[in-house]
Amino acid sequence: MAFVIENQYSAGAEQPGVNNTTINKPAIAAAFSRAAGSYDTAADLQRKTGNTLLALGAQHAGVAVLDAGCGTGYFSHRWRERGKQVIALDLAAGMLEHARQQQAADDYLLGDIESIPLANQSVDICFSNLAVQWCADLPVALAQLYRVTRPGGIILFSTLAQGSLDELGRAWQQVDGKRHVNDFLSFQQISAACQPFRHRLTPQLYQQQFPDVIALMRSLQGIGATHLHQGREAGLSGRQRLMALQRAYSTQSGSYPLSYHLVYGVIYRD
Repeated sequence: MAFVIENQYSAGAEQPGVNNTTINKPAIAAAFSRAAGSYDTAADLQRKTGNTLLALGAQHAGVAVLDAGCGTGYFSHRWRERGKQVIALDLAAGMLEHARQQQAADDYLLGDIESIPLANQSVDICFSNLAVQWCADLPVALAQLYRVTRPGGIILFSTLAQGSLDELGRAWQQVDGKRHVNDFLSFQQISAACQPFRHRLTPQLYQQQFPDVIALMRSLQGIGATHLHQGREAGLSGRQRLMALQRAYSTQSGSYPLSYHLVYGVIYRD
């Protein structure tokens, strides 16, 4: 799943591993449901991170897999190809229905990673590719994944860290004084959320290049990363805003870069 729905800030001190924003989960679910049909053709980043996670868990002998935040079911299907029994879980009904139509998994659950509707120790492998950044409380999400995993199992997750989409945020700031992108947890906050468990974290920087801002924004819209505007600048049409954004954007050798600070996590279920 992806990343540019703007959240309303909530008051309160920052806590390690907690996204100090009010997460509008119905809006997130609706945005990703709308994108279900176009998601797979635009999800280059998700393919890269998901393939990396698959490789991290390739040698595990467990059979029962939970794909937490399954999206269209692309990686649910990949796990099934490896002979696993797969439960696909997603917050977005449209995504889950798309996965069902593709016969991507063995079972399908509409639900939230922060409150997984499964019994304790139900699966051998939890796989969550670019989904936990939508959680309001990362420690709660990881504790839920740990709870449903059997001893000897593993939890594999990828997420975005602070600095992701920074080029886009800086450009929007110049246009109307607002960043219009999510604030992600720092690597240190993600690490703190993993401290109760035996784990391994690997950070990685990934950058995409686009010919113009329109192509960049279309790539985000194609994966459900629609921005829920808190009101538009008076007098600026959608195209005028994009042209203003393009003028403000810092280019690299004529291209428009977009950076992602990725974190890959492996948690070992003792």
